[in-house]
Amino acid sequence: MSAASPARRLTAHAAAEITATLRRSESLLLTLGIPVVLLVFFSEVHLLPTGPGKPVRFLAPGILALAIMGTAMVNLSIATGFERGYGVLKRLGATPLGRPALLGAKVLAVLVVEVLQAVVLVPVAMALGWRPTAGGVAASIGLVLLATAGFGGLGLLLAGVLRPEVNLAASNGLWLVLLLVSGMLAPLSKLPGWMAGAARALPAAALADGLHAAVGLGSAVPGRSWVVLAVWAVAAPLAAAATFRWE
Repeated sequence: MSAASPARRLTAHAAAEITATLRRSESLLLTLGIPVVLLVFFSEVHLLPTGPGKPVRFLAPGILALAIMGTAMVNLSIATGFERGYGVLKRLGATPLGRPALLGAKVLAVLVVEVLQAVVLVPVAMALGWRPTAGGVAASIGLVLLATAGFGGLGLLLAGVLRPEVNLAASNGLWLVLLLVSGMLAPLSKLPGWMAGAARALPAAALADGLHAAVGLGSAVPGRSWVVLAVWAVAAPLAAAATFRWE
């Protein structure tokens, strides 16, 4: 078997995952629609303590982070969990694909959806008055790639060890907890000190902090955000690959 075979298997399965994802139109509509609804509603109805200036200035980077977390963790986890429950992954396990290639292909499919989310969300945010700082785009891409690996690893970890019904509840519950303590919709400074301190060790807060700095404030991304996201980007996929069960 040639050295390039694993790469070819990864590429082929990634293409299949992307095609399957784009065909799930109802899921794609929710993935794109819910962040837009939240962005427009909370930008126009001033319910959240977003600080001085237009709410969209704070909310746009936060909603982008929320969309990435939902796609890379919740959607990926639920879809993979039910594939596992229906025996789809068991059949794949009998092929030369292997766990690393399967997990890698799924993360690549997630990245495609995230690009679509950015294409939709950024113009909407700009129409609401957001003016992203162009100098932070490169840093934002790096943050998103690390966060996608970390959230994707968490989602696949849940999908690989829990029954589909349990995974459905666990994924949505984890999403809600991370949303509440992430700083995506309101600054972390509004949380109690002990809660904010714990939240900063989680990938959701690290991504939100980083995007707020990079494309919200036009400042340097805090070093803590890079470190936290890098740790999760390595640890979560490794844990998923080590524990993932085909059935």
